[in-house]
Amino acid sequence: MEFLIERIGSHPLIFMLISLLLNTLIAISGILPSAFLTAANILVLGFANGLLLSIAGEAIGAVVCFLLYRKGLAIIPSSQKKAKFMNTFLNRLRKTDGMEAVFLVLFLRLLPFIPSGLVTLTAAYSKMRTWSFAAASTAGKIPALYIEAYSIDVALNARTQWQIGALIAIIFLFAIWILWKRKNKDI
Repeated sequence: MEFLIERIGSHPLIFMLISLLLNTLIAISGILPSAFLTAANILVLGFANGLLLSIAGEAIGAVVCFLLYRKGLAIIPSSQKKAKFMNTFLNRLRKTDGMEAVFLVLFLRLLPFIPSGLVTLTAAYSKMRTWSFAAASTAGKIPALYIEAYSIDVALNARTQWQIGALIAIIFLFAIWILWKRKNKDI
């Protein structure tokens, strides 16, 4: 990320294109976090423009994943597509279309504990149209991206002592979590 900021950050158009590409690749991977890219966007372009670029990147990434998932699901025989969905909303989304599907995607994007890739996969499996998915998905991602960007901006502008304190607190909580997991494995 440092290379992206230092070398390409002085060329805003190239930086934006690479950021959009990286955001799409992060979305396709399904496991890589995008917070580092959001941080780079904010560092190079400022809060408002960095946030807008992150929203655009997440939107493009979600639509590309939607289309890839839909293409992949078309290959699988329908007899093998029957899957059990644990969440009522996801199961309902799979069976719906139109405005109901739009509102369900919007609602599911607002919930932080539902994996984004699962919402995209389920929407791709539904009867939902691509443009409806793009609009609902993007609108649903905006609040979470705003909170992420704001948190990153605050952290980047915090005094060094606060940054070090936050890092120590995170490491401490992670260590407690690891110890708790080890203790519960032994039971």
